[in-house]
Amino acid sequence: MNNRQIALAGLVLATTLALPAQAALIDRGGGLIYDDVLNITWLQDANYAKTSGYDASGKMNWQDAVAWAANLTYYDSVRGVTYDDWRLPTMVNTGSVTCDFAYSGTDCGYNVQTYDAVTNKLFSEMAYMYYVNLGLKAEFNPDGSQNLIDWGIHGDGTKWGQNDVGPIRNLQSLFYWTDLNYQANSIFAWYFATWSGGQNYSDKSSEYYAWAVRPGDVIGRPVAVPEPQTLALMLLGLTGLAAARRRGWFASLRVSFLAFRGGTRSALDGRGQYGWARTPTGAPAQSPDQAGFV
Repeated sequence: MNNRQIALAGLVLATTLALPAQAALIDRGGGLIYDDVLNITWLQDANYAKTSGYDASGKMNWQDAVAWAANLTYYDSVRGVTYDDWRLPTMVNTGSVTCDFAYSGTDCGYNVQTYDAVTNKLFSEMAYMYYVNLGLKAEFNPDGSQNLIDWGIHGDGTKWGQNDVGPIRNLQSLFYWTDLNYQANSIFAWYFATWSGGQNYSDKSSEYYAWAVRPGDVIGRPVAVPEPQTLALMLLGLTGLAAARRRGWFASLRVSFLAFRGGTRSALDGRGQYGWARTPTGAPAQSPDQAGFV
């Protein structure tokens, strides 16, 4: 790399560092997705309860969904760590104890509050995932008119089914439980509707999907240590490489020494090694064995 390329690379790096940070979902590997604004880590599989074999469909009543997340243990194959601090996504009831339904700007309805960057106040993790991270739209516009074009997880107004959206896998087009009780009546709990972009409450006996989330990032965790057999093979290979290099170094040194003494290089001997013969002035060359250098 010449000086001009180095200077250009430095300028690009400086410009990048000067730009404001943007919200992003970061794939950390091992089936884990990090939200760098809310500082939480999601399971990449939005229906892991089914994928893991815990439930045939992945749909559970609210009590079972809360228990599933609380008791979940998930092995991170990249860092060799098992996480057991999972929960359901949370939200905040920002209005009265009941549903303050609206088409925008409240805790109930469509286009609900997600996160206030100025005050660093969270309103709904599911809504933030849906509207901000995944860039999805609601069935109804903020003015109350119906969106007939591009709402829902399929982006075309199609209801039901599942879809992979961005880095998220197996996102279901239905309802997902949050961890929040409905304060006005304890038989209800809050949910988020991924098929329409709506947030509301429902009877806890209803069977909806559950998506696990945990606090913080996984970066900084120890990287997985190789299995003993793999580690032994790696060490054996490194030892062999070092020995080969050492032999090559000594061979080079021997060649230089013999050349200094006036030796001449002969053909390969029967053992696949070079022989060296000291050739007196005016005398015929000796064989490798006669010279003693093999």
